[in-house]
Amino acid sequence: MQTVTIPSQDMEFLVGKILCIGRNYVDHIQELGNEVPTAPVVFSKPASSLIHNGDVVVIPSMSAQCHYEAELAVLIGDGGKNIPESQALAAVAGYAVAIDMTLRDVQDRLKGKGLPWDIAKGFDTACPLSDFVPTECVKDPQDLTITLSVNGEVRQQGATSLMINSVAKIISYLSSIFTLEEGDIILTGTPAGVGQVVAGDTMVASIDGVGSLTIGVTQQSF
Repeated sequence: MQTVTIPSQDMEFLVGKILCIGRNYVDHIQELGNEVPTAPVVFSKPASSLIHNGDVVVIPSMSAQCHYEAELAVLIGDGGKNIPESQALAAVAGYAVAIDMTLRDVQDRLKGKGLPWDIAKGFDTACPLSDFVPTECVKDPQDLTITLSVNGEVRQQGATSLMINSVAKIISYLSSIFTLEEGDIILTGTPAGVGQVVAGDTMVASIDGVGSLTIGVTQQSF
């Protein structure tokens, strides 16, 4: 079973659901040529997709186009059902840096056939995640800057203030569909600048006041 930690509080959580929000920044929607959604776009990753700082993403042999998407991650502490937006941030135990790894060619091929694209988002190593910081370290989750570099070159830099759906709104919306439980993790979407990585690359994702995450890349050889 996978666990995540808030080291400063010596707390460990058993990971439950990993719920992810797509198309939550207009500039990212535009760069992929998608339509702006009328409601949050939700998908999930299995807990088995988690890796941590210093680990390596393994691109499956089925894919020749693996993309990074740096995001703010939210850890649920006190969950519930139908949480009002005004009370949603009280459900948060901590924040972390995540990279939503995506097999873009696999995703596009499956979407084109009208099929689910879980494997493009949920393969082993598809969810690099830093340790969490407690909520008191983040005064406002809508006032953060997400940055990702590849081999020392900045590729992504965006402000969480540009989210279409705020963290509070996301939590409230998700809780209307899924009962949120302690240990659930929410990935809140990525700003513009997503792109491909290949074997030998090193990614560094960071959010000021939250943390950083260094991840290598390799390609499955069979």
